[in-house]
Amino acid sequence: MHFLRPVTWAEALAAKAERPGARPIAGGTDVMVEMNFGRPRPEALLDLTAIPELSGWDRDGGAVRLGAGVPYTQIIEELGEVLPGLAMASRTVGSPQIRNRGTVGGNLGSASPAGDAHPPLLATGATVEVESVRGARAIPIGEFFRIPASPSGAAPPGTPRRRSTLEPDELIRAVRVPVAAGPQQFSKIGTRNAMVIAVCSFSLALNPAERRAGTGIGSAAPTPVRAREAEELLARDLDWDGPLDEEVAVRFGELVAAAASPIDDVRGTAAYRRHALSVLARRTLNWTWRELRCA
Repeated sequence: MHFLRPVTWAEALAAKAERPGARPIAGGTDVMVEMNFGRPRPEALLDLTAIPELSGWDRDGGAVRLGAGVPYTQIIEELGEVLPGLAMASRTVGSPQIRNRGTVGGNLGSASPAGDAHPPLLATGATVEVESVRGARAIPIGEFFRIPASPSGAAPPGTPRRRSTLEPDELIRAVRVPVAAGPQQFSKIGTRNAMVIAVCSFSLALNPAERRAGTGIGSAAPTPVRAREAEELLARDLDWDGPLDEEVAVRFGELVAAAASPIDDVRGTAAYRRHALSVLARRTLNWTWRELRCA
């Protein structure tokens, strides 16, 4: 297996074009675990840690542009006020050592349904910047995750669950996340309190000025998904200037659970995931509403 370590973005794109099968690596918190478990090794590792422009962030109007190599710890320490949902999710990732190494870009690259960064990115309407030697493009987060389907609509046997719209020669350069326009929350359930893959997770972002909400569900479908009907319920039925209607909160939880398509696995059953999502949805709605009323 070859090890490639470009020092400029142009070198990285050229290396990926020459070796489309090379696996990008930033923190290595996913890739190295897979290799240690004896899963098929890539033809090459493409180490992106020496490229300066991937490791910083900047405020660009109403959004924060996060370089693909920005670690979770930096998000927690520097962006908690402007990206509260993503910062909350970052605090739940692994151990301090993992948070020091792991990155949102790497999380997106692995495209795991259980990725902790994915629900808040969905809830806030982030955009993923990708590039190859052929040019650059911006992918709305809702279009980034995919799972190939057969003509019947079912995934063929052996289809990987972790898939994205990245082309073989493309690399993730950055992700643009809108600055919070209101309260945000992230919550997840695991088999223990820390250093755990989510049984399910949920993120909620309120935008009171526009009377709308964004949602993101993790680890409860083949890809991270939004609960669109639940979002429409809040936009339509919430009294944005008054107290939270408990009936609306309950119905919101039901619609969030209905948006998921979970499976039974070693971490939990499908039924438990649906129940847990309805609880997480009601709780995060109550938390964000309390914050909104106290602002």
